[in-house]
Amino acid sequence: MTHDLHVVLYTPRIAYNTGNIVRLCANIGAELHIIRPIGFDLEDRRVRRAGLDYRDLVTIQEHESFSNYVKFSPERRVLGCSTKGTQIYSEIQYRSNDTILFGAEDTGLPEDLERSLTQKQLIQIPMQPSNRSLNLSNAAAIVLYEAWRQLGYVGSTAAQESPYFS
Repeated sequence: MTHDLHVVLYTPRIAYNTGNIVRLCANIGAELHIIRPIGFDLEDRRVRRAGLDYRDLVTIQEHESFSNYVKFSPERRVLGCSTKGTQIYSEIQYRSNDTILFGAEDTGLPEDLERSLTQKQLIQIPMQPSNRSLNLSNAAAIVLYEAWRQLGYVGSTAAQESPYFS
């Protein structure tokens, strides 16, 4: 399995969302990183239920802080998904080994973490101006499938069979 994309969940709080993202990562070949504290136990039945039997197909690593994650993989470009982002997620060029960072369901990314990223690193998903945000697992699916598409669906059966991805 290739890990051309890395998903980082910053202090996730809802087990079902994380379970859905586990399943998403398994299906696109992404590695999942979780920044503590976590609002549930990763062995929680809700995580297992939402992730179905995909848990064994995903590399999941936990980190004590985001700075520990960066020390773990300093070569990776970090793109933070935020309602305050200035780059529309589909208008940037994703690269192999990118990190896509998502904040907690109720608070998003902390302000200090957002400030540590440049405007080019903060991406957003367009939505109606009166709305606050999307569901975390839905937002992850939107952004990650665009990134994977741009990378030629690396590792997928579609990429292996399609003349468009040769």
